[in-house]
Amino acid sequence: MNRKMWEHPATQRNVAQLVADGVALLGPATGEQACGEVGLGRMLEVEELYAALVAFLQPKSLAGRRVLLTAGPTFEALDPVRGLTNRSSGKMGFALARACAEAGADVTLVAGPVSLATPIGVRRIDVTSALEMREAVLAQLPTDIFIGVAAVADYRPAAPAAHKIKKGAPTLSLELVANPDILAEVAARPDAPFCVGFAAESQQLAEYAEAKRRIKRLPLVVGNLVQDGLGGETNTVTLFDAAGAHPLPPGDKLEIARAIVRHIAEMSHAHD
Repeated sequence: MNRKMWEHPATQRNVAQLVADGVALLGPATGEQACGEVGLGRMLEVEELYAALVAFLQPKSLAGRRVLLTAGPTFEALDPVRGLTNRSSGKMGFALARACAEAGADVTLVAGPVSLATPIGVRRIDVTSALEMREAVLAQLPTDIFIGVAAVADYRPAAPAAHKIKKGAPTLSLELVANPDILAEVAARPDAPFCVGFAAESQQLAEYAEAKRRIKRLPLVVGNLVQDGLGGETNTVTLFDAAGAHPLPPGDKLEIARAIVRHIAEMSHAHD
């Protein structure tokens, strides 16, 4: 249908009745229509319809739960042009946000600077720096589950330059200060949610991931080697909890995310 057909009062009354009766509606999408109108009324793309149907059929293991996630890198400004960041694409965090929403959770995603579409049914808060990410996370608490997927910069410039730093000197010295540990801060709260950490390592994965879990007192850490997942479409992860290490089969990041969500659902319900 076109924009005027969708906006017609009779159509809106029927839509409202369907929703009240518990019918799930897919679309409409917005955009250019065959008649020349622009607006709501287009059918969703086939890929979007397929994704929505797959999501609808996923077990609702997190129904009634509030989930807060972080994803992507942070960008710590050196001057108005340059900054310190990392190669995190945000794809794993966005896949987890989608998997949590599929599982019936009320999902809020705090995203660093990435170029990814917001998963259906997910509220998104865009931030740039680690300090902004911390502020956004704390503003969304309390929550039932917190998943810290973001690759938060460990350090930031102590005094970012007000103007672009001009080249000329053969060397440049930077004073860096530590950024807050968002995950550790959330996990240490009196009203701490069920916290899940991520450990992306280049070596000694089991040793470093388990140490992170114990030091921050986390029930679960998801670990991977950066060469297996950073920036790509697939990943290979191991889940570390009090019962030991649980390797997951390699797969695309959405498959991995759904497996992680199943583990989180089992653990968080037992935690209650």
